[in-house]
Amino acid sequence: MLGFSAAVSGSFSLGSLVANDIAPTALTSVRMLLASIILAVLVLVIPRQGRAGRSGYARADFAAPWRYVVFAVLYGGYFVLMFEGLKTAQPVAAGAVFTLTPLIAAGFAWPLLGQRLTSTIAGALMLGALGAVWVIFRGDVQALLRFEIGFGEGIYFLGCILHALYAPMLKKLNRGESAMVTASMTTLAGFVIVGVYGWRDILETDWAALPPIVWIGLAYLAIFATAFAASALQYAAQRLPSSKVMAYTYATPVWIILWEAALSHGLPGLSVVPGIVLIIVALMVLLRSE
Repeated sequence: MLGFSAAVSGSFSLGSLVANDIAPTALTSVRMLLASIILAVLVLVIPRQGRAGRSGYARADFAAPWRYVVFAVLYGGYFVLMFEGLKTAQPVAAGAVFTLTPLIAAGFAWPLLGQRLTSTIAGALMLGALGAVWVIFRGDVQALLRFEIGFGEGIYFLGCILHALYAPMLKKLNRGESAMVTASMTTLAGFVIVGVYGWRDILETDWAALPPIVWIGLAYLAIFATAFAASALQYAAQRLPSSKVMAYTYATPVWIILWEAALSHGLPGLSVVPGIVLIIVALMVLLRSE
């Protein structure tokens, strides 16, 4: 999940750079297609545990295919709404909205999986949220007080609800499929669903005229923020409570700052250190309470 948070955080910075150059549905459909191809190749090549060293898909993987449609609606819908929101929202503001995801996931996990929050985990989630918000606003209390939820942030919040529901649904509907199998089927279904929904945007996109940054962003999104992230999330969802799975996203603001620095958008000062410390403490508490 730490790797997941690192991979997904790049979506905020890169997404804000390309959001106005390509329609969200066109971008999401192509990234889903590329990710599904990458994951399918890995499934066919890498031996699977419990299958006597054999690779590839099993007949049982295709049982109840409607499950992959549910996953795809949640996963694909999140990314469409994310890039729609990033047309106007800043990466740091979107990161602030993203910190609400673990608590929302915990709310869904109760009725779906019977997972109740203990006081320790609830306290850790709140501590992590506080640290994440502190880092996002770089320790500037005045900046926090000036924060206003705009239209873009509101759209992205709807996407975060889908993302929060995705984690518990992965565990509830899993029938023993491996992480890569589920991720490959989900991204393929996502390509079909988003493609049907946004077919007009896909046809109207002048693919040959897109700037290089779009293709760079698309490659990153397909390989790391989709193929790797989907597999990592599926793997973790089978082994951790949903609230803990999403709690690792509190590390995302730290990664966002590193991404912004790498893209020459500047580094924050030492004022963010308290927030980073709170995030680390929260994650340690969550790990110890396992």
